[in-house]
Amino acid sequence: MPREFSRLDRIGDQIQRELAQLIQREIKDPRLGMVTVNAVKVSRDLGYADIFVSLLTTEELTATSPEVKESLAILNKAAGFLRGQLGRAMKLRVVPHLRFHFDTLLGQSRRMDALINQAVGQKPAVSRDDDSESED
Repeated sequence: MPREFSRLDRIGDQIQRELAQLIQREIKDPRLGMVTVNAVKVSRDLGYADIFVSLLTTEELTATSPEVKESLAILNKAAGFLRGQLGRAMKLRVVPHLRFHFDTLLGQSRRMDALINQAVGQKPAVSRDDDSESED
C-alpha cells in the first residue's frame, strides 16, 4: 500500500508554513505588501524549492504588474536570509534554494467564475424543493 504523502510533499508543506511566518515577521521592507504563500514545490534532490506567492490587493494583478515584479524582487533578494532561517527552523541537512514565482491561479479562477456567471446567469443551477412544496 503506497504512502499518502511523500517526503517531498511533507517538506514542501513545512516550508510553506515556515515561510509564511518568516515573511510576515522577519522581512521589514515597507514595499512588500501582504504576501500569501500558496504552494511550494520541492525538486526531487532538494536542490530547489519553487514558492508560489500571491499579493493581497483590491485590483487584479498579473505577473507583469509593477507591484508583483517589485515584490518578487524583494523576496528573491531575501531568499538567502529566508533559506538560513528555514535551515535553523526545520533542521534539514540540505535546505533547497528558494525561487519565488507569482501564482496566477487566483486570477484564472476569478476569470472562470465570471465566465460561468455570464453563461448561466444568477439563477440557481438546481431548483429548490421548498418552492414546489409551498405552492401545493
